[in-house]
Amino acid sequence: MGIPANQILVCQSFRLKGDQKGICHKKTDGFLQYLEEEILDRGLDCMVVATGCLKQCDQGPAMVVQPNNWWFKGVDSEEAIDAILDGLEDGEPPEQYLIA
Repeated sequence: MGIPANQILVCQSFRLKGDQKGICHKKTDGFLQYLEEEILDRGLDCMVVATGCLKQCDQGPAMVVQPNNWWFKGVDSEEAIDAILDGLEDGEPPEQYLIA
């Protein structure tokens, strides 16, 4: 497997001692699987990474697309994930989810 063109970081709220806190992990149950399946279905060259806390708790659930450095807030539905993946395909992030 080669190096993926994109990495999608999904906050899972892990903290220093390994405990989950915040809201991201509570509102993203099942999202990693949906995200992975959509990436495969669309043929995107992406790797999904569950991360520690991204320090965006007040805007979570948070997701980041690299190397674009697109930071997204409120990613709490399949519709949000679809919009973000559509944006990745089109080269333009969906404005309604961007963290300014």
